[in-house]
Amino acid sequence: MTQPVLGILTLYLNDKKHLEERHIYQRMITEGQRLGLDVFVFTPMDVDDKKGIINALIYDPKQKKWSRKWRSFPELIFDRCRIQRSKRFEQLLRFRAKYGNMTFLNRPLRNKWTIYQTLSRKPAFRGNQPETVLFQSGSDVFRLLKNHSSVYVKPINGTGGRGILRVERLGGDMFLIQGRRQSRQIISAQKLHKSRLGAFLMSWKGSGRFIAQQGIQIKLPSGRVHDYRMLVQKNGQGRWEVTGCAGRIGPVRSVTSNLHGGGKAASMNALLGQITSSEEKRKEIRRAAEKLSLEVAAYLEATFGALCELALDLAIEKSGRIYVLEVNPKPAREVFIQTGDLESYRRAIVRPLEYALWLHKQKTAAPSS
Repeated sequence: MTQPVLGILTLYLNDKKHLEERHIYQRMITEGQRLGLDVFVFTPMDVDDKKGIINALIYDPKQKKWSRKWRSFPELIFDRCRIQRSKRFEQLLRFRAKYGNMTFLNRPLRNKWTIYQTLSRKPAFRGNQPETVLFQSGSDVFRLLKNHSSVYVKPINGTGGRGILRVERLGGDMFLIQGRRQSRQIISAQKLHKSRLGAFLMSWKGSGRFIAQQGIQIKLPSGRVHDYRMLVQKNGQGRWEVTGCAGRIGPVRSVTSNLHGGGKAASMNALLGQITSSEEKRKEIRRAAEKLSLEVAAYLEATFGALCELALDLAIEKSGRIYVLEVNPKPAREVFIQTGDLESYRRAIVRPLEYALWLHKQKTAAPSS
């Protein structure tokens, strides 16, 4: 019996065909062989539509070498493509439209604003979301600042902390602004009068689409911001399961904690220790965070279609209240390496493969109509 074939769909970083996350794919191909799953990597650029074949990237674990080989289309596709502004992304959109009837482990998730609105429709989640509005004019931000001491302005499709601005009330008509440009460069904190803030915000937004979000108090005693990255994935029985969770601490002067922006990972328990010294309370918060994350994943999948993994960025207040800051459908896994949680890292690699095998069995067992 031939092995089922999984194609990992990704994008090149540039026109020189440099591959993002190469080391992750090496691990996935190696683990796939062990599980009886044939795995290769490809991008929309590698597809020959006329011949119906793919110039696939193949990894040989024994030789530790990458090579190319013309392959038939895989039975299953794991879409790892992140949004980018490029002709490569346009090719991806055409590929998804043309081959949408294939079996994808996961479908694209919507933007931050749509996800916020979707989760807000379920009463159980309303208390776990920061107040958020679509940022169309300065008055949208000023309205939030009336009720909250700080507000975050974020690109609707941004990743990695790019383009995020924090606006903090100082009293009177003065505000403190601090953030990261699209290049991830940190901009130094500066004070602005209310009369100048509106124009600054509109200049920051430019022609892009942004949201404005209530700021949650996530500063540690050191002054650095922190949050938690919870990874949930489908397992080999097709059910959502928690893979692991780690804390992330932002660098000095940063308003975000993203690892790609210079953040550092820490164990969840160590960071929760700065909220409470009670081991029982820490366990209770962790259980609540895991339950919330699994419920959010199941709800989003029921709303938007097939998903196989999600990373939720969570903020946890001193009271233990948990907020979902963002939901990321194409999560990185390095956070577990940084914390030394190698078992969670291994699970993060293997679970999509086990889920792919389960999905293939369901497909082949189903009677053809």
